[in-house]
Amino acid sequence: MEGVLRKTGVSAAVVVILGLVGCGIDRTPIPEGIPPGPGVPLPVIDLDAPGRTAVQLRGWAGEQAGRLGIPPVALEAYGYAAAVMTRARPDCGIAWTTLAGIASVESGHGTHRGARLGDDGSIRPPIIGIPLDGSPGVALVEDTDRGALDGDPVHDRAVGPLQFIPETWKRWGVDANGDATADPQNIDDAALTAARYLCDSGGDLTSEHGWQRALLTYNQSHSYLLTVRDRAASYSVGRRV
Repeated sequence: MEGVLRKTGVSAAVVVILGLVGCGIDRTPIPEGIPPGPGVPLPVIDLDAPGRTAVQLRGWAGEQAGRLGIPPVALEAYGYAAAVMTRARPDCGIAWTTLAGIASVESGHGTHRGARLGDDGSIRPPIIGIPLDGSPGVALVEDTDRGALDGDPVHDRAVGPLQFIPETWKRWGVDANGDATADPQNIDDAALTAARYLCDSGGDLTSEHGWQRALLTYNQSHSYLLTVRDRAASYSVGRRV
């Protein structure tokens, strides 16, 4: 989660959605502006229910999953994380579309290199990034967890569908599915951890400045920010990427 900040020239105004669909191709324009839109509203759920509370969003996720090209279990995780933060940090305003945009870029919603997303939110086989060994274009991050999360006792590697390095996970990782374990290879845990991290980093994610600051803390790359913005904006109008 490293990179370079540049000012964007993107207007904060939201374009009018024309809804042009033809020849089987969704031509709905991608809205401009930062932050991307919040997407289809979440239904009210019982955040204090036992077990994997995100399952309460199955109907909501099922209605959108096919159209968006996002696994239903992943959508449940993004929606649940946004709902939790709405209660825990109402000043933040993080939307599920932002989490979906990041997860799409980081791991294809937990499907990177043939990984599969189980009904319990777990990723199998685990998603583990390249060693952060300081080679050209790669940050240097010495091992911080004795290989416990990434299997590498020499250098850290980003892990899971949201690609956290072990040191960051140790500080921010949270159990979101009620199994008493904070697991970066579980999309429920990873999505809520990412939401907490972004809210703390950006503050008000309903503002252009706050959203940009959060994304550039997650990954300090302007091109990364714009890619996430475009994907989140696409999801906000029901369009797959």
